[in-house]
Amino acid sequence: MKSLYCSIFGHHYDVSKNITYHVKEYKCLHCSSEVTTDGKGGLTLLTPKYKEINSVLERIHNRRALRIQQKAVVKAAPVEQPVLDFTPHFS
Repeated sequence: MKSLYCSIFGHHYDVSKNITYHVKEYKCLHCSSEVTTDGKGGLTLLTPKYKEINSVLERIHNRRALRIQQKAVVKAAPVEQPVLDFTPHFS
């Protein structure tokens, strides 16, 4: 009955996983079919090939985002300059 609903009214996709800012995985609320965005921005069925591509893409994206975030924290932290002390030291 679920596929009959989708064949009449069309799928109702909801985002199931955010891969990157522009690539997402979607799942139909009625028939549980899964799709993802392809290279041109359209929707394509989520095959094992696309699952592997999305997992690699997600890993690369997360590493890059973490590296950018760490660089921003390092730049924001004030760098302490050593203060030269010219006071005479008597022994």
